[in-house]
Amino acid sequence: MSCEHLICARCAGPVIEGRCPVCRAGREKVHGTGTGLSPALVVFVLVALLLCTMMLNHLVGG
Repeated sequence: MSCEHLICARCAGPVIEGRCPVCRAGREKVHGTGTGLSPALVVFVLVALLLCTMMLNHLVGG
């Protein structure tokens, strides 16, 4: 679901712009912004940890 085409009943502006508190609350409800970590960030952290572990293993293991 997307809020790109939703119009706020309070300010009559597009919800995506977040002009009023009702718009911002609706946008957050639809998109869930600010909750949890993004999947891309989790994958990036896991890859970085894997690379660090491999480098450390290579340096110590000789």
